[in-house]
Amino acid sequence: MLRALFTFFIFSSLYVGCCALLMIWQTNALLQVHAVDNVYYFFVFFATICSYNFHWYLTPADYSVSDRIQWGARHKTLQLGLTIAGGIGAVACFWMLRQHWLPLSGAAVLTFLYSAPKLPQRVFIWLRRIAIGKTVFLTFVWTYVTTLLPLFIEKEPLTLQVIWFTIHRFFLVYAICILFDYRDLESDRKEGIRSLITWLSSTNLKRLYILSLTFSAVFALGLYTTDQNPFALLLLAPVLLTALLTRYALHNRSDHFYYFVLDGMVMLSGLLHLVIAAGAGLL
Repeated sequence: MLRALFTFFIFSSLYVGCCALLMIWQTNALLQVHAVDNVYYFFVFFATICSYNFHWYLTPADYSVSDRIQWGARHKTLQLGLTIAGGIGAVACFWMLRQHWLPLSGAAVLTFLYSAPKLPQRVFIWLRRIAIGKTVFLTFVWTYVTTLLPLFIEKEPLTLQVIWFTIHRFFLVYAICILFDYRDLESDRKEGIRSLITWLSSTNLKRLYILSLTFSAVFALGLYTTDQNPFALLLLAPVLLTALLTRYALHNRSDHFYYFVLDGMVMLSGLLHLVIAAGAGLL
């Protein structure tokens, strides 16, 4: 029963929704943003549940033996229900944040573009031919929603610290997306969706992956040297751990590993920051 609950927590995208909330909290804590309207946290959580379940609802089970895809095939009604529930919650929160409609709409468009290639309508099919489309869209969505949108909503200035942190997070998420792309190579080919894996050679892809992790580490150190905030050093933890897990990830297809451990890398430094700050009485 515990395994079933754990699987539901991950495959229903409740887990990744919690990851997004921790990433936003870290943005606010690390960059010392004024308290963001709590409605924004609810908006991101509901929007994540809606977009991810919509994406998996559209994913056919014919091309993969993935546990997650097969789980989704058995729970189509649940995924549709979560999509609708998340959509209703996101729209309600959007209305409460309507004074920020422009930057919020940008997040909605980017999110839609990630799943659009899976739609059967001809107008969206051409997106399948964009070589790096889904990887770049997904990375931009995560970086924009968890890092830049809170700053836009609170009208915070674009400082050097913001730039360091944004670039660090972008390249960390991008490196993790490359590992997912590599794993999904066969199913993407069968669906006609191109990605970095189908476009770059194995050698160039490895270089891009290493370069992404390197950039993520360099900009994390840049934030520390600029801000002298010891919590900035925690940003190196997911970079180093992802690098150590690379060989295992390339030879492992476990959905629980990918969607729990690797997805968890995006919020690991935020979780460590929260635990240490709480333990030190700094919250």
